[in-house]
Amino acid sequence: MEAIKQIVRVPKDREVRIKIPQEIPENEIAEVILIIREKPDSFKQKIRELKEAMMDDLFLEDLRDIAKDFKTVDFEGWE
Repeated sequence: MEAIKQIVRVPKDREVRIKIPQEIPENEIAEVILIIREKPDSFKQKIRELKEAMMDDLFLEDLRDIAKDFKTVDFEGWE
């Protein structure tokens, strides 16, 4: 099983196209799940969600991956 995540804004016509990578063979069965996030109403709610993200394993794993990517970048001389 492979998971591919795409985040999109809902357009005016309410239609979303899904791009499937070339390496996925034709006629392969794909399950599509649509998750709608509610917009945070207040600053306090946004802060609460950020605090929750700090405990989210997937979020933390993504941060670690990004940190690894940037370790290889040489920032010296970019001043």
